Amino acid sequence: QVRLVESGGGSVQAGGSLRLSCAASGRTFSTNYMAWFRQAPGKEREFVGGIARSGNSIYYAESVEGRFTISRDNAKNTFYLQMNSLKAEDTAVYYCAARRYSNYGAQPFEYDYWGQGTQVTVST
Repeated sequence: QVRLVESGGGSVQAGGSLRLSCAASGRTFSTNYMAWFRQAPGKEREFVGGIARSGNSIYYAESVEGRFTISRDNAKNTFYLQMNSLKAEDTAVYYCAARRYSNYGAQPFEYDYWGQGTQVTVST
C-alpha cells in the first residue's frame, strides 16, 4: 500500500505563488507516475500535471502550462507542484495521485493511490 500526504495549501492573492508537496510512504516503488489533480466545487476532478519516476514524461494541463511546475525528489519520496501567477480559477482542492505504471495518464481512474487533498484558495 502507498500513503500520500499533501501539504502546502492555503490562501493567496491573485498573482501570488504556492508550493504544494506530496510525501509518499509505504510501497513507494509503486509510485512510478505521479500527478496532481484538482477539483473545484461543482466540477469534476481534473488533471493538472504529472511526471514519471525518471523525471521525464512531464505533462501539464493547458490551463496551467507556463505557470505551474512539477518536480519530484525520489530520494525523499516527495513530489512537488510549484504554482506561480495564481488566478481565481485555480481555486480548488488539490490532490496528489500515483500509479504503478510509468506512462502518463490524465484520467482519475488511471491512478491507484490518492492523497486526502489540500485546499488552495486564490482571491482577487
